[in-house]
Amino acid sequence: MKKHLILSQLAICASMALVGVSAQAADEKGSAQAGQGKVWLCIGCHSIPDYRADYPFVYKVPMIGGQNAAYIASALTAYKKGERKHPTMRSIAASLSDQDMADIGEYYAAQTASSPKNPLK
Repeated sequence: MKKHLILSQLAICASMALVGVSAQAADEKGSAQAGQGKVWLCIGCHSIPDYRADYPFVYKVPMIGGQNAAYIASALTAYKKGERKHPTMRSIAASLSDQDMADIGEYYAAQTASSPKNPLK
């Protein structure tokens, strides 16, 4: 009985922590214009059609142009926290602030097939 009580309290605490993180991430208002100057590392892999990164394992690199801004910021946060495991993405995300992630998300969300900058996304 005591074990179940402790587990339920831990679950409640974890839920509250996740709500706080989500609220914090939602507070950041991104700017596609500001993001344009922050995606120089992203373009090296994410703009190559059918690119596969091969360190330490083979990963198919997704095209992220047009993706939802909040999803991109959330994914970068997960890499920064180590919840997602790709080593290159983790090291890049570790150098980004919450504002940087929001800006990058807005930049990629604004991309279309006809976007003059990084048209391949």
